Amino acid sequence: MAKTARLAVLDAEERRVREDLAALYRSFVHYGWTDLLATHISARVPGTTDQYLINPYGLFFEEVTASNLLKVDFDGRVLEGDHPYNEAGHLIHSAVLKARPEINFVLHSHTRAGVAVSTMKDGLLPLSQHAGIVLGTLAYHDYQVVTDAEDECELLARDLGQAYLMLLRNHGILACGRSAGEAFVLHYDLEAACKIQVDALRAGVELVMPPAAAVEDLKDWGRPGEDDERAARTWTAILRRLARKEPDYRN
Repeated sequence: MAKTARLAVLDAEERRVREDLAALYRSFVHYGWTDLLATHISARVPGTTDQYLINPYGLFFEEVTASNLLKVDFDGRVLEGDHPYNEAGHLIHSAVLKARPEINFVLHSHTRAGVAVSTMKDGLLPLSQHAGIVLGTLAYHDYQVVTDAEDECELLARDLGQAYLMLLRNHGILACGRSAGEAFVLHYDLEAACKIQVDALRAGVELVMPPAAAVEDLKDWGRPGEDDERAARTWTAILRRLARKEPDYRN
């Protein structure tokens, strides 16, 4: 079946999720969060408990569309699609989606600032408003070679716990969300906080820390709640921009 015809027969909810996932891939390009063919973003297939969508390994993120996404089950079988998947991506995303049934989107990146902060012993510092917003839902995971360590999936899920963000030590960023917009905004804030921290430390001057009480207020405000109006509003704007500049993401 042709890709366009295949999309036409999808139920409305799966089509929406495919379009949101393709939009996330295109947004990674826009914000400079890509790493050639590495890293990956996934979305749970609506109405299933053991299937997810992910990019075809070998395509640049600007080539990802709603129709060429792979559908994979948690056992690693490709159910739909014409390419292989990244093995490390399968292990990371299936581990998170298995452990956190409320999570529908998982983003993983190797941004320069994210990797830099992941190597710092003290991790993310409360230097900025962006940092304060994410510190209340940020976890850490020590480095292992994902495809070699037999216990990696178990440890990754354990270390994530109920957090929505994680710094993978010496590796990068992991962001989760119940919606595409929630995952995107969380990743954006953590990446911004990492950039600010690297810039501030590079300056080599004495730094000012915000009051502890203010940081705690930011943590409370930034923790995912029942209804994230900011994420929804931001994601609507992201989709408007893509509709103007890259409407083919929906194909």
